[in-house]
Amino acid sequence: MSKWIISVLLLIELGLVTFALFYLGFCHPDAAPVALKNILLSILFGGLGGTIYCLRGVYLNACVRKKWDSDWAPWYLIRPFLSLALGGISYLLIKSGLLFLNANQGELHQLGIWLLAFLAGLNVDKTLSKIESIGQSVWGIEPSKQSEKHEGKNG
Repeated sequence: MSKWIISVLLLIELGLVTFALFYLGFCHPDAAPVALKNILLSILFGGLGGTIYCLRGVYLNACVRKKWDSDWAPWYLIRPFLSLALGGISYLLIKSGLLFLNANQGELHQLGIWLLAFLAGLNVDKTLSKIESIGQSVWGIEPSKQSEKHEGKNG
C-alpha cells in the first residue's frame, strides 16, 4: 500500500479523533454522563497518541530515512485502533487503582488521566508491557509468549 494512501487514512483518523475530542470536550460537554464522557475522552486521547505516532513513522520512514516498506501497511492501519483501546484500558486501570496503587482517587486530576491515555496510545509496546506486569503482580498471570519473543528480539 502506498505511503500516500496510508498518510491520507491516518490524517482522516486524526481529523475524526480531533473532531470528536473537540465535540465532546467543548461543543457539547453535557452530551454524555460525566463517567461515560471521561472514558470516551480517554479512548480518544489514546487514539490521538497512536495516530500521531503512526504519522511520525510515515514521515521518518518515507521522508527522512527514505526506507518506506509497504509490508508495514497493516501496522500503520492497525496500531491507531490498538491505541484507542489502550486509551480506554488505561482509564480503567487508573480508576480501578491498579496503575497507581498508592494514589487517592481525589488526587488524580482528569487532565492527568487523559495525558496518560495519550501516552498509552503513543507507546503501545510499553503500555502492553506495563499491563502484563500488573497482571503478573496482581493475579500471577505470566507475560504472553508474544511479549517474550518481542523482548528477546529487541533486548
